Amino acid sequence: MVNVDRAVPTTKNDPGGLRRDVGLIGLMWASVGSIIGSGWLYGAEKAVVVAGPAAIISWVIGAVAIVLLALVHAELGGMFPVAGGTARYPHYAFGGLAGMSFGWFAWLQAATVAPIEVEAMIGYAGHWKWAQGLQHTDGTLTTSGFLTAVLLMAVFVGVNFFGVRALAHTNSAATWWKIAVPLAAIFIIAVGNFHPANFTSEGFAPFGAKGVLGAISSSGIIFALLGFEQAIQLAGESRNPKRDLPRATLGSVAIGAVIYILLQVVFIAALPHASFAHGWAKLDFAGISGPWAGLATLVGLGWLGWVLYVDAIISPGGTGLIYTTATSRVSYGLAKNGYAPKAFAKTDARGVPWFGLAMSFVTGVVCFLPFPSWQELVGFITSASVLMYAGAPLAYGVFADRLPNHERPYRLPGGKIISPLSFVVANLIIYWAGWDTLWRLGFAIVLGYVLLGSYAWYATSKGRPDAPRLDFRAAQWLPAYLVGLGLISWQSTFGGQGNIPLWWDILVVAAFSVVIYYWARATASKPEEIERSIEEVVLTDAPAH
Repeated sequence: MVNVDRAVPTTKNDPGGLRRDVGLIGLMWASVGSIIGSGWLYGAEKAVVVAGPAAIISWVIGAVAIVLLALVHAELGGMFPVAGGTARYPHYAFGGLAGMSFGWFAWLQAATVAPIEVEAMIGYAGHWKWAQGLQHTDGTLTTSGFLTAVLLMAVFVGVNFFGVRALAHTNSAATWWKIAVPLAAIFIIAVGNFHPANFTSEGFAPFGAKGVLGAISSSGIIFALLGFEQAIQLAGESRNPKRDLPRATLGSVAIGAVIYILLQVVFIAALPHASFAHGWAKLDFAGISGPWAGLATLVGLGWLGWVLYVDAIISPGGTGLIYTTATSRVSYGLAKNGYAPKAFAKTDARGVPWFGLAMSFVTGVVCFLPFPSWQELVGFITSASVLMYAGAPLAYGVFADRLPNHERPYRLPGGKIISPLSFVVANLIIYWAGWDTLWRLGFAIVLGYVLLGSYAWYATSKGRPDAPRLDFRAAQWLPAYLVGLGLISWQSTFGGQGNIPLWWDILVVAAFSVVIYYWARATASKPEEIERSIEEVVLTDAPAH
């Protein structure tokens, strides 16, 4: 979840610079509020169907993976306390082509969150009779469901045109609500409904290691744990970034992981045996379209189920509104940096980038077509998000080599080991999403290169002053990285041709990642080019007068 106040470019001049007023609790709260989002509504049910009770292990692995990525971001956030840092770090390290690419990955990630929140709202709405015709039994949208989804996307865009300020002021209350409701569900349902035998009666890991690993990316685990970067976005306003950034980053992931693991444990333990008597893959009970609310009603807690149905509107709705804002602001930033047409940087009288909002609506509607269910959208978002995050470890290696004396409010212990390891882990998460998801992501990436590349060529051929400088030499590893990861997925047992056996595929992805990591580090921009890129971004971000 993106913090509105940090995502929206300011139009006021601030000659005094950023004020360092944010303490540890403020940093941690920003990330915790982002991590505990709508993913909790479906994550436990989707994970247990894929991995069985061993989904608990999937959550632990997912948390460790996110910690590794978060640690790298913690140092970079202190070095470069700029908005949208996850897309900026590759630009600094590898020049314009990498900057454009990771900017596009960031836009894909932001643009696909609002549609998934719509899917969550419609899924839980299936409890009400008037909404039971919105989805087929497999979770796909009916014609009326598609029209409803389009209407909800239109509401998100409309509110962003007229109510962004009011939305920002409700962030704190929404965060309290989003944390309180899952915690209440954990403890209230567990009392009197905890059956330890559920963990072993049908096998603890009925789908083996493949199920455990596949659940990490495809069932919503990584999707649920994303959001740690919000503390890092506030690095420039931290009173003590060296001390507080790692604590807030690790603390928020720890809090989120504990809550999600408890949710998974209680969900498994509270289910009546009849609901999974035919195996976890065939889990079924009344109200499963809204798993937690249905479970609460099933165990005689109808009032709690009603609260959860309300939460299924408030929590996804709030997140969808904010990510609609974020999508338009990412496209605004791409235009400001010369990667996208200037129409995306145009704002109305309220300072709203209206064209970017309109395009976020169109993109959201398109997402309902190839990814008609919540779980399929989760795999896409997870892959796009982690692909965006993967740029940070690569940039970290470059800065450690090229800018050893640059000020670092927080220096990651063992960073030269953790950095390539986190890049390997990021690529494994992407890989485990499966070929069926990755070919779609690949198509979206190619589309981005066609659109942004065409504009870059046009701007350059016309001699426009804002034409981006695409440094192919420093980013020569990027095509090999994207194509190579896709080929490995195509040959995998995760929805591919099955030519690379389980466990061997992990070694292949790890070896491939290490080669890309050191290739990127060897061909990165020179120190003076990096410093110039940093200065250019500072000038680009300067407030307009």
